[in-house]
Amino acid sequence: MNLILFDNNRENYYPLSFTRPIADFRIGIFTIREKWEKYYKSVSVKTEGYLSDKFPIKQTKDNLWVSAKILPTKILITELESLRVGEILEKNGDVIAFRSAVYDPDKLIKITTHIEVDSLENLCDIFNDNDREIKRDFSLLIKGRVSQSLSENNTVLGKDIFIEKGAKVSCSILNSESGPIYIGKNAEIMEGSIIRGPFSMGENSVLKMGTKIYGATSLGPYCKVGGEVNNSVFFGYSSKAHDGFLGNSVIGEWCNLGADSNNSNLKNNYANVKIWNYKEERFINTDLQFCGLIMGDHSKCGINTMFNTGTIVGVSTNIFGSGFPRNFIPSFNWGGAAGFSIYKLQKALEVAEKVFARRKLSFDKAEQGILTHVYNMTKHYRNEL
Repeated sequence: MNLILFDNNRENYYPLSFTRPIADFRIGIFTIREKWEKYYKSVSVKTEGYLSDKFPIKQTKDNLWVSAKILPTKILITELESLRVGEILEKNGDVIAFRSAVYDPDKLIKITTHIEVDSLENLCDIFNDNDREIKRDFSLLIKGRVSQSLSENNTVLGKDIFIEKGAKVSCSILNSESGPIYIGKNAEIMEGSIIRGPFSMGENSVLKMGTKIYGATSLGPYCKVGGEVNNSVFFGYSSKAHDGFLGNSVIGEWCNLGADSNNSNLKNNYANVKIWNYKEERFINTDLQFCGLIMGDHSKCGINTMFNTGTIVGVSTNIFGSGFPRNFIPSFNWGGAAGFSIYKLQKALEVAEKVFARRKLSFDKAEQGILTHVYNMTKHYRNEL
């Protein structure tokens, strides 16, 4: 079966969906796409046109279309396998999947499911459900496999630890009693680090000396992390390499947090946190007491930056200076609490090219086109009409 994960309600997931399909959000060890690839050999995405060069669709005569926000489970897979051509699976009026040659969900036979369906309904679900998803992904990932051994100079509590080939772990404390710990290929945990699961780190990621990690936390590939991190997700290729606190947060790709940067994840009055929602064009209640920082791709902050509770940072934004900047910072802005100016597109592209080169990657026309499109579609937030 050819599986296509289709975007729906994309504005609800900005700024992270500005630069990627929802299917390429990381939650747990894997991205949503990678989770589905554990069950289907052919998985592609249907997304916005400006993203399609980087994220192309693969379409056949018989396709299973699944909403990209849906997270796979074995019981759901069983339901999907029973779908016939021309049928659409729904729950509470929400489309889960349909089977058709083309993307046309309107004239299909409706089938209602009563099973529990896990889905990513908002940005905060990424860290809120990360505990459950690390545990699920860990079970899939280690099935029938043997972990590399840990050096005896480490202190280990619990047994749910899996180390990939080439990973280095030295003189650290790993506690998997509350959840599993997964260390990816060629990753490194430097001396003095303390890790409490659930925790995962992707290929070639690094924990700097003395890092303190609380679950549930996930690092994608090629991340560098230090200081104190609690219940946060790094999509990949991003760094928080020095001291400072990050909690209940999601960091996109190609971000960098300067030394001793901190975020608040709890209001002083213990009230629920409100965050900016691009679809509603207003601040909405998350119904959460703990909510930190959501940062879009290519954004960066200088040393000693302070982020207030529930701060949303757009794409390719640079934040610096003393004081708390506002808790909604649009894309392509440059400044801080004292005010912002426009971060010119050409300058942003030049920096992105240099950052890619450091990882020996090409900042190609597809990448340039995505950032250019995001710059143009977010002009009204910068009063740049």
